[in-house]
Amino acid sequence: MSQMPQQAAVPKCPSCEEPLESGDRFCGACGYDLSVVPARPEDSPTLAIDGAVPAPDGVDWPVARDSDGHGHPAPVHAAAELPGTDSGGSPLPPPPPPPAAPPSTPAAAAAPAAPAGSPASGVRFDRPGEPDEYPLQAPDPRLTAEQAPAAAPAAVPRQPAAPAAAEKVCVACRAGRVDDDGYCENCGHAQPRERDHMEQESGPIAAVSDRGLRHHRNEDAFSVGCTALPDGARAQVAIVCDGVSSATRPDDASLAASRAAGESLLGALPRGTHPQQAMHEAILAASHAVNALADEPATAREQAPHQNAPACTLVGAVVTAGLLVVGWVGDSRVYWVPADRATPPARLTEDDSWAAQMVAAGLMNEAEAYADERAHAITGWLGADAYELEPHTASFKPDRAGVVVVCTDGLWNYAESAEEMAEAMPPDAANRPLHAARVLVGHALDGGGHDNVTVALLPFPAPPQGAGSA
Repeated sequence: MSQMPQQAAVPKCPSCEEPLESGDRFCGACGYDLSVVPARPEDSPTLAIDGAVPAPDGVDWPVARDSDGHGHPAPVHAAAELPGTDSGGSPLPPPPPPPAAPPSTPAAAAAPAAPAGSPASGVRFDRPGEPDEYPLQAPDPRLTAEQAPAAAPAAVPRQPAAPAAAEKVCVACRAGRVDDDGYCENCGHAQPRERDHMEQESGPIAAVSDRGLRHHRNEDAFSVGCTALPDGARAQVAIVCDGVSSATRPDDASLAASRAAGESLLGALPRGTHPQQAMHEAILAASHAVNALADEPATAREQAPHQNAPACTLVGAVVTAGLLVVGWVGDSRVYWVPADRATPPARLTEDDSWAAQMVAAGLMNEAEAYADERAHAITGWLGADAYELEPHTASFKPDRAGVVVVCTDGLWNYAESAEEMAEAMPPDAANRPLHAARVLVGHALDGGGHDNVTVALLPFPAPPQGAGSA
């Protein structure tokens, strides 16, 4: 409600400034006729306290009743005393009649009576079905032409927007929407990130990767796929990479390396490149992809000189109808587990690690070397700060069926020897590779899950085109 100009009593004589008493018609000191009240100054406009437009000059405002006998206006006026006008001087429209009450609602409850202190403007703010303010004669400048309504409709409660069909639903409460930072808006549960647990099945091969129980993120990555050789025979490909945790962005390094190596193999094999040569070229492609992550402005290195280049290890396998090729840099491994468990399994790779070097030099036996705290310090990796890139590749021609296990140390730490790996693997792994991969990851998690766990399984020999896992 706006403050309205009122005719107030004169506290002092306008002529001699002598104090006056209530009811004086003439000044007792100079005899000034007090019935002549000076006009309101031009620079004292009426102030609006609620956003209403002040009344223009010439509006005949009603005179308020006295409240204290000294000519001061009463602080609250009844609506009947001050009907009020709008900014153009026209009387305000009368309040609309109360809406009809529904059959089940008492009429008295449908429209509560106005309190004794209703605003002088005549607008009743206690009626829930009415707008907060009546429309002005002129369009409201706060609204565009399209938004400005012809008449102010009754207030309608805003309905919440329906959730989009593609929004993620919380895995915990199965009801709340997942916001952009990965938490449920209903129960607050943190959602698993995409790389926390990954599974993929491509024809007869499968891979599973899990964050583990101790790490805050998954720094492993894999790439699996099938392609055809020039003669039409099938070739199976699996690449597994393990990010070096002490390096910068190890998760990005493993992802870039696995993708680059996988794409290189799947592109080279159909062109007739020998699988062992294709593996060598794939490792070089992965190295280039990881090195590219270190390309940054010199200013970035100056601001963070303690950060080293992204790095990861790599291990891969290519399986055809009669050939098994492996390649690696680092300490991830490949195992051979024959279908006939009566024949011995074998480990097909040698670690690029401190422990392996000690054993190769004859300075320690394997048990002593891997019991040392320096055992898992790697001596070979992919990255811009690697000493020297030395891709390892080897070819094998198994004389019987079996399963090739490609894994990171997050798994083989809990099944280090070939015999332990064969014991942990289900006997039907060749026919159910995804199930077997899940079992092996579960074996590592049951053992403590101290590291990220990734494993890919490839049955040997590669089945003919059109065949898949049972």
